[in-house]
Amino acid sequence: MNEPSQAAQPVIVTSAQPVTLIGGGPLGHEDLRLALAHAPLLVAADGGAHAALAAGHVPEAVIGDLDSVGTGLPRGITPERMHRIAEQDSTDFDKALRNIDAPLVIGVGFCGGRLDHQFAAFSTLLEQAARPCILLGSTDIVFHAPPALQLDLVPDTRVSLMPLVPLGGRSRGLRWPIDGLRLAPGGRLGTSNRATGPVTLDIDGEGMLVVLPRAELGAAVAGLAAARDAGRQR
Repeated sequence: MNEPSQAAQPVIVTSAQPVTLIGGGPLGHEDLRLALAHAPLLVAADGGAHAALAAGHVPEAVIGDLDSVGTGLPRGITPERMHRIAEQDSTDFDKALRNIDAPLVIGVGFCGGRLDHQFAAFSTLLEQAARPCILLGSTDIVFHAPPALQLDLVPDTRVSLMPLVPLGGRSRGLRWPIDGLRLAPGGRLGTSNRATGPVTLDIDGEGMLVVLPRAELGAAVAGLAAARDAGRQR
């Protein structure tokens, strides 16, 4: 009998509420508090368990290859909360994100450290596009754009659209509309656009990252929730 495929395996964490995912990278003083205010269930990706414990929180689950956790169990974390995924073809962020079934994931500790880790995290946002995730950094947030997105932004808010693959789309509420443009890596980018008010984006496929100021986390959470609900009604 064939073994079930990885895709057929049940996810590790299922939650009706948004989840904060903490990694082992640089963590700002307010990052975890801010994320938990929007996503109260805490999960750690490998070494992020130590950062969670240092901040006084015990994660519901620790997911990854666990090479950064060290020998033995981190204090306060019971064996049933540890979930080792041994394969080395993906990052701990990918291992964790693909094993969380939640309305939204807010990731902290994944931006601002090694550049190769950060690029890998952006790639995972595309690979796991069906799982809405916002990465919170020291000055910005970044997330993968759903096909249709509305953001309640005030005029002059910075909005950057960063394509991971060649993509087109349409916009309303941007100072420089993207209608008729082909955005692409190594080509035309959507860096440092500006909102004229609330912004509506229609993207032609997967692969567009949206970068907003950190202060717009609430707007991004609301926009992705509305996009998810609209997708369910289609």
